[in-house]
Formats: sequence, C-alpha cells, structure tokens
Amino acid sequence: MMTESRSSSSIQVIDRAAALLDAIARYQDPVSLKILSAETGLHASTAHRILASMTENRFVERDPAGRYRLGMRLLQLGVRLHSNIDLRAVALPVMEALRDKLGESVNLTLREGDVVVYIEKATPNRMMHVQQLVGSRAPLHVTAVGKLMLGAAGEDAIRGYAQRTNLPAYTRNTITTLPRLIDECNEGIRRGYALDNEEAEIDVGCIGVLLHDSSGNVAAGLSVSAPIERRRMAWVDDVVEASQRISAQLGYPGAGPA
Repeated sequence: MMTESRSSSSIQVIDRAAALLDAIARYQDPVSLKILSAETGLHASTAHRILASMTENRFVERDPAGRYRLGMRLLQLGVRLHSNIDLRAVALPVMEALRDKLGESVNLTLREGDVVVYIEKATPNRMMHVQQLVGSRAPLHVTAVGKLMLGAAGEDAIRGYAQRTNLPAYTRNTITTLPRLIDECNEGIRRGYALDNEEAEIDVGCIGVLLHDSSGNVAAGLSVSAPIERRRMAWVDDVVEASQRISAQLGYPGAGPA
C-alpha cells in the first residue's frame, strides 16, 4: 500500500514534469537545462533527473549540445483525439482534395504551448510551392492558425502569450504590439479565418482556419500556404468548407454533415 508521503511525492514529480514540458513548449528552439531550471524554479539536478526520464520515454528529446525540445511521442499522442480518431488520417484526404483544387500547399497543425507544430501536409506536384516540414514549429503570433488559436483562448491568454514571448519580429510585417495582436486574433475568430501576410516569411501568405472536435474544443489548425502574389481571397470559402468537413468527421456538432 502506498504511504501518504510516497503518494505526495509521486504527484509532485508529475507536477514538475508538466512544468518542464510547459517551459520547453514556450520556446521555438531547443532549451538549455539552465533556462529550464530558472523557468520552473527547480534545482538543476532535479530538473536534469526528470528530463532524463522523460527523454528515455521519448516525451522529450535532447540534442548533442545538451538542450531539450518536446519529443515525438507527444506528437504521436497529440494527434489522437477522443474516440481514438486519428486526426491525420481523417484530415489528409480532405487536404489532398483542397490541394488539388487550389494547386497550393495545405498544412495541418497542432498547438504545443506557444508554438504550432506542423503534423501533416499535402503539397502540389510542381517545383515552385511553399514547403513546411512535418515536425517544424512556428510561433503562434506569426501564423494564421496560431492567431486563431490565441483568439479562441481569449484575451487573457493573448496577454499572457505576449508577456512570455515579447512578440519577436520575424519579418517587417510581424505583429509586435499587444493591441494589434488582440485585434487580429479577435477579428479572425469573428470572421472564421485568419491571414498570415508575410508575417513569418517574406513572399509567403497563408489562409488559416480552426478544426474542432466532438466536444467543441479546438483540435487543430488547417491552412493553405502560397507565394503571396498567388494567394487569392477567393480561396477562403474552399478552406472553410474543408475545415467543416474535417470537423464533422471528428464529431463536431456545429460543422454540419460530413
């Protein structure tokens, strides 16, 4: 039988592991033990011991320089939604149909902390197209779906994100002020889609929408990426329709028939 002190210790370990995962997720690049120790308030030896166990279980990855990032096991678990629906398996046929119709790259993303992670893509069969690598990450405030995810979380969450990240600029078009970010996020939620106007990368534009699960929660993001001169606002209806088809298959009651 587990004693009270041992039970408390086990819960404390889980809390500390969760704090470390949250801290890692706030950074786009791998993070050092020193930073993680400072962010979580854990002694370096304690943080190192927990990180070592999470690395062994593939929840965390450690690079050759000794820095940490979220592991692929979290990605594998994250794409499994309620009722064991495989998000990528559901989304990919719709993504491929959208790619064929628009002739541009279609991306599927999940939120991990303060970044979106690209977990699936459908790219056109031609040389010139926007390429996002599966597993790559981007800050929420520079992506269309990221702004929608922030907007769905509410203004307090947007303020917290801005405070944690300081809204760094990636291009001359990146949103770097809190009032403008709040306006953009709220406007995206109101109209049902958001744009990336060369905010993450010059010459690249995106149209993003949210996917919802059977509980009505945000499950993922869907976006079309294209060279900015080729992006067309006429695509919005097609992207929104694709999101509704995927959400319906995930059991979202507000999406209509699949």
